[in-house]
Amino acid sequence: MAIFAAPLTGGFIINKISTEMIKQYETVFIATPVLSETQMKEAVAKYVQLIADNGGEVVYQEDWGLKQLAYPIQHKTSGFYYLIEFKANPEFIATLETQYHRDERIIRYITVALDKDAVAYAEHRRQNRTAKAAAPKVEEPKAEEPKAEPAAADAAPEAPAADNAEVTVEA
Repeated sequence: MAIFAAPLTGGFIINKISTEMIKQYETVFIATPVLSETQMKEAVAKYVQLIADNGGEVVYQEDWGLKQLAYPIQHKTSGFYYLIEFKANPEFIATLETQYHRDERIIRYITVALDKDAVAYAEHRRQNRTAKAAAPKVEEPKAEEPKAEPAAADAAPEAPAADNAEVTVEA
């Protein structure tokens, strides 16, 4: 917070101007794979509510689902990934990460501040995902299955065709 003093007839007026700048962040956390779907939704709701209670605004959420981990974390080889994109004050990030650290359901997390290019890329990615989800699925025509040939026992032995065995010899 910055304090500015302005001259006035006979004295000074001190104005406090808030220099808090809201930034856009992206956080991804990995929850333990032993959670049920309702427990996972409760964990997500807890963090979305935490962001809202501290003056933040959730821009986008995406459930990435259960994925294999590159290496074991706390003796677990998979985890539920979840992405939350939000706007908040920079001071809030320490609070959010403290809550992640205290929650035994969360095995890993990362929060990054997005610059203007990353914000534009995230917006573009969201638009592509919604366009793919909204587009009607077009079923590809099934290839015709070849007709079954009669069984070898039923077919009469055929003589090889003389036209197919034509050989040209030049001297």
